[in-house]
Amino acid sequence: MKQQYTQLILLFSGIILLVFSACNNKQEIKKEVLPTQLDTISLNPPVFKTSYRLDSISGQEHLDSLFNNFSDEEARLIYTLNRIDKHRVKPGTKLIIPDSLVSDLKVYAPFPTLLEPLDAIDKTVIISKRIQAFALYKNGNLLHWGPVSTGKQSTGTPAGLYYGNYKAKRKISTIDKSWIMPYYFNFMNFEGIGTHEYTLPGYPASHGCVRMYQEDAKFIYDWASMWELENDVIVQNGTPFMVIGEYDFQDIQPWFKLEKDQRSNELSKKERDTLRVYAQRYKNDPLNFKFEDLSDQEIVL
Repeated sequence: MKQQYTQLILLFSGIILLVFSACNNKQEIKKEVLPTQLDTISLNPPVFKTSYRLDSISGQEHLDSLFNNFSDEEARLIYTLNRIDKHRVKPGTKLIIPDSLVSDLKVYAPFPTLLEPLDAIDKTVIISKRIQAFALYKNGNLLHWGPVSTGKQSTGTPAGLYYGNYKAKRKISTIDKSWIMPYYFNFMNFEGIGTHEYTLPGYPASHGCVRMYQEDAKFIYDWASMWELENDVIVQNGTPFMVIGEYDFQDIQPWFKLEKDQRSNELSKKERDTLRVYAQRYKNDPLNFKFEDLSDQEIVL
């Protein structure tokens, strides 16, 4: 009898231990699946912010020591932000330098990531004379941007809405036959103005064309569309080229102003309004739509 009683006690104790253990396991399992970090997750990407400093190269030793602190990629970024080629940087040159250097050039873009007036346009090339930069938009979304050198004061690049006409991998200038223009893409036919590779000095210096780094000129050469002709008549416009803004030749380079105002190079209200006007003109031009698309477009003449 005593043995049976002892067995009952042991059995009862075992059951209690099992129940207690099961409860603890449930609590542990419950703790494992609880999404305790959900309230710390942000659905919005972080906004990249950096400050800038303006550095003046005092001499060759200063120049050497400055760029010894940067990788080739970081140095290239600095040249890009200053709209200049490496061989143009000499003692006496001023450079704007960001405090944070990252490989993604788009985080330094003076252009917005989204331009709603352009969302109905497949591809758009924007050239800003004021800040000496270009931007490529795909349905209103920023795809790429980079530095340019537009026309100097006496031979300025005209502002306006234009279209990609023809292109050539290697074009000889009509002004000087010694000037070779790789990856040329014309957008003003009779004036002979287009985008192409050529040296960037850090200010507007061309005879009207838009100078670019080689990789940028090639990108546009491959990316943008030419006109379509039938019997020498345009039946389909090429990619729109929108030239906006005016460069102030009496002021310092606009990117130097980033030291005191990080938003100084962003599109102004006037420039945004100009882009809206150009976008509407694009939509009103039947040559921007194929015949099968006209039924879906509201064309105002």
